[in-house]
Amino acid sequence: MYIKVRVKTGQLREKIEIHGASHFVVSVKERTERNMANARIIEIFKDRYKTKHVRIVSGAHHPGKLLSVGIQ
Repeated sequence: MYIKVRVKTGQLREKIEIHGASHFVVSVKERTERNMANARIIEIFKDRYKTKHVRIVSGAHHPGKLLSVGIQ
């Protein structure tokens, strides 16, 4: 399953806004340095979908990302 994610980094609170079946806006506390925000996004969606298979397909260096989530 593919998910479109818009990421807001450096926020005071972490939150997930749902904008459709496969479109999310996620706010994270981490900054973009050293890939910390991307790692946190992957952790969030691993916990949300209870899977180990989440990866960034495109947009690793952009706020708009496409994630691949393997649900098993």
